[in-house]
Amino acid sequence: MADAPAPDIRDDRPQGGELTLLHTAMVHVPVFDGLRDEDHPGLELRHLVYPELLGRAQGAGPSGAAEATKTVLGEAVAEGATAVLCTCSTIGAIAEAAGAELGVPVLRVDRPMAVAAVAYGPRVVVIAALESTVASTTTLLHEEAARAGREVSPRIVLLDRAWKLFESGDPVGYHWAVAEAIEAVEDVDAIVLAQASMTPATELVPSKIPVLTSPRMGLAAAARLV
Repeated sequence: MADAPAPDIRDDRPQGGELTLLHTAMVHVPVFDGLRDEDHPGLELRHLVYPELLGRAQGAGPSGAAEATKTVLGEAVAEGATAVLCTCSTIGAIAEAAGAELGVPVLRVDRPMAVAAVAYGPRVVVIAALESTVASTTTLLHEEAARAGREVSPRIVLLDRAWKLFESGDPVGYHWAVAEAIEAVEDVDAIVLAQASMTPATELVPSKIPVLTSPRMGLAAAARLV
């Protein structure tokens, strides 16, 4: 499976510091713990899980979760958080904005993935399982393309059915639905999986097109903040 060109992000030297992770689903906790163990030994992770933030964003758009997200991050900062990785792509932009107001670095997990995607070329397919993520992800791609002096033309593949499988507790069905969508994509420069939870789908089907996921790249970038 092709992925973004990047230097080896593993660092076997002991890494101190604590990174706070803001999740909207408990399923992300073991994923990021595993990546920490593989790539960043010694880094301490503090997990905050608030599913209701995603619920608010789905109901009223990401702005509907802005105040609650700022409150959650403010409490984390008051308890000693010095850097935060937001693993939810839907609320990523508002989490970064809240961090700027609070004076603490907050990184959305999909930003490094977006940087890698626009480096491949302008034709990018975004596979998303949540409609509430679409605008956030496409805006991020345009933002990073402009920052790099490039162009990008995102095309969206929305998998509403897949998210229903995820919510019903069928991760296997969810990942296969995403894998089938990957397999159907042709003639693009890169494929972006909008949700971090989609990552296991990359192991189910071969692809000649680079398929980019956010957890590993996002954690590597956030680890450098602490």
